[in-house]
Amino acid sequence: MSSGFWAERHVQPGCQGEGPDWVTAGPFPLTFSYVSLRLFRRCSLQTRARTDRRTDGRRRRAHAIPAAPSQAAGGRRQRPMSTELSESQDLDRSGAAEEQPDICSGAAGSRMVSVAEYYAGKSVLITGATGFMGKVLVEKLLWSCPEVKALYILVRPKAGQSMKQRVSDMMKCKLFDRVREDNPDFHKKIIPISSELTQPGLSISPEDVEKLSACINIVFHCAATIRFDEPLKHALQLNVIATQELLSLAQRMHHLEAFIHISTAYANCNRKHIDEVIYPPPVEPKKLIESLEWMDDGIVQDITPRLIGDRPNTYTYTKALAEYVVQQEQDKLNIGIIRPSIVGASWQEPFPGWIDNFNGPSGVFIAAGKGILRTMRANNDAVADLIPVDVVVNLTLAAGWYTAVHRPKTTLVYNCTTGGINPFHWGEIEHHVISSFKRNPLEQAFRRPNANITSNYLINQYWILVSHKFPALIYDLFLRLCGQKPQMMRIFNRLHKAISLLEYFSSQDWEWNSENMSMLMSQLTPEDRTTFNFDVRQLNWPEYIENYCIGTKKYVLNEDMSDIPAARQHLRKLRNIRYTFNTVLVVFIWRVFIARSQMARNIWYFVVSLCFKFLSYFRASSTLTN
Repeated sequence: MSSGFWAERHVQPGCQGEGPDWVTAGPFPLTFSYVSLRLFRRCSLQTRARTDRRTDGRRRRAHAIPAAPSQAAGGRRQRPMSTELSESQDLDRSGAAEEQPDICSGAAGSRMVSVAEYYAGKSVLITGATGFMGKVLVEKLLWSCPEVKALYILVRPKAGQSMKQRVSDMMKCKLFDRVREDNPDFHKKIIPISSELTQPGLSISPEDVEKLSACINIVFHCAATIRFDEPLKHALQLNVIATQELLSLAQRMHHLEAFIHISTAYANCNRKHIDEVIYPPPVEPKKLIESLEWMDDGIVQDITPRLIGDRPNTYTYTKALAEYVVQQEQDKLNIGIIRPSIVGASWQEPFPGWIDNFNGPSGVFIAAGKGILRTMRANNDAVADLIPVDVVVNLTLAAGWYTAVHRPKTTLVYNCTTGGINPFHWGEIEHHVISSFKRNPLEQAFRRPNANITSNYLINQYWILVSHKFPALIYDLFLRLCGQKPQMMRIFNRLHKAISLLEYFSSQDWEWNSENMSMLMSQLTPEDRTTFNFDVRQLNWPEYIENYCIGTKKYVLNEDMSDIPAARQHLRKLRNIRYTFNTVLVVFIWRVFIARSQMARNIWYFVVSLCFKFLSYFRASSTLTN
């Protein structure tokens, strides 16, 4: 970047209550060069003075010249290089008000500022702060960086709920318990800004634009639509055009030091090996936006499959376009891109297993725990690339620090995944989820937890018919007879649609390069590696999955853990019902088929006699052994 750009951005006066830019905003090139030049000159003068004194002493000893006599009282002894030394003293006095490390002597001036120290006094802008990951990001900043100055969050009013009410409800969440206990007035640091991502200029008022332009230091862009089946026009508006608008706003921010964009590891899922680079977009975003402006929704829907090509949905397609849009501004802004895979419940912070939505694997886990999901099409040996939300947030904050302090020349991409470092497979997830829900069952389960994962389409369709649709029809018939509205078939149809959207990701593997993630970890101090831990090698999968399942029970379904004994009793009742049903079914089959056929009866008697002989032999063997 040119020096003119830095001068234009950082000679501006700071936010109200802040010091000069070069004090509050980090080691900028202009100021650093000036101070370095001054200190280098000072060191050079001191070195020259010491050399001249040594030379003068040797000359005196060689020629037996006596030292100059001391002057009368009040006088000063003449010293060599008086002009240079007096200039050095002037430099000492001029620098007294600004304590700078002695870079010549190798003092501790090269100590890198820690992550928490960097965010101290900073104003941060966060989009998507009311979403799952955004809330965890806000909480982590308030907890681990308590000296952060202010968090500005873009919030859109919802029907029947104002912006302030949404923020107030968010801060009452259990997620913020530890922050609330440490600082009851933490809400004063959270400043909501009314915004709408689908509107020009993000619908931010001119007053708020001026306020943000004057004081924001870091931007975290988390907002996006994560629906896989979102119409292309809407997905393009939220994921691409809104990102363009935010980048335009960022260029007006006088003290901006870093812009961190949250993408997805599946933005380039049409490739099997994904490096930490930004790949060429499938189409020029500007041309696509201009083309879709005049098309009605029907035409767009018809051409969507051809536009997205070998990508599975509009989400991954528009996320790839957004990465390209962000990259185009790397000459004007310091940019970092985070690519998380399937974001799941928290691993460690603020407490294990925190989750607040049905998105992604959470809804599948709950359906399995309720006994509704009995079969799913997936590859048992494929890697389930789940990533805990607190790992993503810790990496995001560390990337913000690194981007602002080191100012990489190009955009750094961080693949935030677990598959290549600490892999865990879908077959293992199925086993641990079912085991967890049997130990900690959900209330009012429809059936006992038991799911079957298969990669065969025909076998999957068979189990859908036998274990999903047939029980749903029977239950809906029972509800109709009781005068109630049938609902199970509707629930299963929604479940099948959600699972079909996940099949693409649960049936194959990808290889992600994570060198930048490892590099960033090596740049952190030992304390920062603990505070902002994103080392997934430490992740214990069975423990994490159990906490995840318990989290869905406690925080999504709001069920009390003290009711687990009653839930277990309910599972035993369902088991007895199943045994009774199976017994009745066997008797019915015997009466209908075996009792009417001599051959069937002969086979039946042979099997029964064989079992009787085996039991008799086993009893006799046990007696002889005793």
